[in-house]
Amino acid sequence: MALLAVTKTVPAQAVREAIAAGIADIGESRVQEARDKQAELADAVVRWHLIGHLQRNKAATAARLFDAVHSLDSAELAADLNAARASGPKSQRLEVFIQVALAGEAQKFGCSPEAALKLAEKIPDWPHLRLVGLMTIPPYQDDPEAARPVFKLLYQLRAEAGKRTGMAPTALKLSMGMSHDFEVAIEEGADIVRVGTALFGARSENTGENSENNENN
Repeated sequence: MALLAVTKTVPAQAVREAIAAGIADIGESRVQEARDKQAELADAVVRWHLIGHLQRNKAATAARLFDAVHSLDSAELAADLNAARASGPKSQRLEVFIQVALAGEAQKFGCSPEAALKLAEKIPDWPHLRLVGLMTIPPYQDDPEAARPVFKLLYQLRAEAGKRTGMAPTALKLSMGMSHDFEVAIEEGADIVRVGTALFGARSENTGENSENNENN
């Protein structure tokens, strides 16, 4: 199980200290913020993950900056990322997680389960992308146990994704669980937990714990 340190609004110096303490994976949601921090941390050996919603007009920049994108949610975005990665400075394929909306909330980003499976089947069409897993964000509720059914659904969906793609299910990582529910996520099979507040304290901006973008962005 891997810890992804979510550093939205966290100053670059604090991120540097976290890296020195052993953090190997950094999660950012805002392309501009990530670009600024990477400039300040150019000497740091760390992997950068984009975990927030990605608009297509920022795909080219994201493909240049990040090692992994956790919020792939359409074939159009995949094509944009693939094209940008092909002409960018990074030679390795961009790792992608397909974001799946599992709680029936219309305002949430992510694919439906069936759309996610179809997208997973298409990833080989884009040679500069590599499918590495699935991601989900359950609705925020005070009781972490309320997220358990969503985590169970993503675990089950991974098995079907493996069948559709010919990949061993265990080769597909599950990116799920944040500061308030990561323990439940781990119990339900999370491979990556995205933790910000529990590591760095409350954010300086008033995003609200129930915002999809609070931990993930």
